[in-house]
Amino acid sequence: MLRVGIGYDVHRLVLGRPLVLGGVAVPHERGLDGHSDADVLVHAVMDALLGAAGMKDIGTYFSPTDPKYAGISSLLLLQEVGDLLISEGWQVVNLDATIVAEAPRLAPHIDEMKQKVAENLGIEAGQVGVKATTTEGLGFSGRGEGIAAYAVALLESVGRG
Repeated sequence: MLRVGIGYDVHRLVLGRPLVLGGVAVPHERGLDGHSDADVLVHAVMDALLGAAGMKDIGTYFSPTDPKYAGISSLLLLQEVGDLLISEGWQVVNLDATIVAEAPRLAPHIDEMKQKVAENLGIEAGQVGVKATTTEGLGFSGRGEGIAAYAVALLESVGRG
C-alpha cells in the first residue's frame, strides 16, 4: 500500500536568530522565529510524512510550549518522526519539497539540505527533492517577512516494525 501526505510550514524572519533550512545554517542577516530552530523545510517534511501515515501533526508530538524543544534542531525531531514511521510499519519512498523565500539565494545549499534530510531519515539523498522559489515580490514572502515550505511525501507500508 502506498500513501501520500502534504505538509506546509511558515515562520517569520527576525533579527538575532540563525537561518536554518533543511538542517543547514544559511548565511543571512535574519533567521526564522520559532520555539525550535524554526526550520520550515524540515517542519513541512515532518507534517507530510505524518500525514501520509494518517497520523497527527508535528505539534501533537512536539508541543511548541514544551521547554524541552526550545531551540532544538528540527533534524532531531525528524529522526524521531522517522523512527515513529518505522514502528508503525511505514518506509519512505520519496519526499519532494519547495522552499518559498525571496532571499537569501538558496541554490548553493540545496544539495546539503537534501543530504541532511535523507541522513536523518535513513534514506538516500536521491529519494529527497528540494527546490527553492520566490514569489516575485508578492505576499509576505516576497516582502521578506517570512519563509514558507511545502512538502509531499510518499510512504509504502512494510508492516509493523
